[in-house]
Amino acid sequence: MDHRRVRTPRTTRFLPASDPAAADEAARVLAAGGLVAFPTETVYGLGADAANPDAVAALYAAKGRPAFNPLIAHVADTAQAGRAGRLSLAARALAEAFWPGPLTLVTPYAGGPAVCDLARAGLDTVALRVPAHPVAHRIITAFGGAVVAPSANRSGHVSPTEAEHVRADLDGLIDLIVDAGPTSVGVESTIVDCAGDPPRLLRPGGVPRAAIERVLGHPLPSADASDAHRPAAPGRLASHYAPRAAVRLDVSSVRPGEALLTFHGARPPGAEHAALVLDLSPTGDLVEAAARLYGALRRLDGAGVPAIAVVPLPPEGLGEAIADRLGRAAAPRPEAAAGPAQD
Repeated sequence: MDHRRVRTPRTTRFLPASDPAAADEAARVLAAGGLVAFPTETVYGLGADAANPDAVAALYAAKGRPAFNPLIAHVADTAQAGRAGRLSLAARALAEAFWPGPLTLVTPYAGGPAVCDLARAGLDTVALRVPAHPVAHRIITAFGGAVVAPSANRSGHVSPTEAEHVRADLDGLIDLIVDAGPTSVGVESTIVDCAGDPPRLLRPGGVPRAAIERVLGHPLPSADASDAHRPAAPGRLASHYAPRAAVRLDVSSVRPGEALLTFHGARPPGAEHAALVLDLSPTGDLVEAAARLYGALRRLDGAGVPAIAVVPLPPEGLGEAIADRLGRAAAPRPEAAAGPAQD
């Protein structure tokens, strides 16, 4: 593969996913060392050739993302994953159950050029996923190699669930956006560390913990927070997915001038004075709430409010992933005075 040095893009092109040439054009841009935003079933990803350190460096630069945070390598199928990582019996069982889908497996790296050191943040492990979105699958298959694809937004900003969210953050910084409309899951993939025994949950996401435990046949422990400043997997920093406004969690009342992010019709005292109210799911559906989460945060943040008040949400199922993202959005950001939070 031609690993030419990446040029800084000047114009970001849009292609509808319905264009018959979209997947081949995206693959061509990736092979040339370019950056392509495309939909997965979770959020829009910013794709680069996983084997090309110049392209990965350009991706970090476009996102403003520090190189110590490893990237997920998206592959076409389990066979390709097995060439990049050494899959344990547990990893293969989870792959069979949930791939393609919103599950990332961290495994020992198998060596070779498939995923460069920069993409792995110098670790001897690799994070692998087979996405379920048909557009993502067509692009990865047409490209033929692994594609790193973190969320297609500036680092620390709210993750994009529509192509316009990508445009708002990255227009002029990347080469191509493939637009397939809103994503369906709306929160990132679950990450399970299968490099050791037993497997550990590194990040809750689109596959609930209980479903993974049913496949494994035993409880799935959570990783501790010791890697919060040099994470072993993507999405592990304490402050992450952060809007500009402060975020207050599990509120019992709303302060004047705040925006309110609510669920299942909840209206805490003071809601009538909120600058803007958005309900993640009026019917109490956690799947709907997950799909709407980032779009709602963007809309509330765009209202220019000083703070976003968030009502308590149920902790089960996808509620765990939603709570994780909201907790990271609310975490202290000591670097805020110097600019956007970095992930």
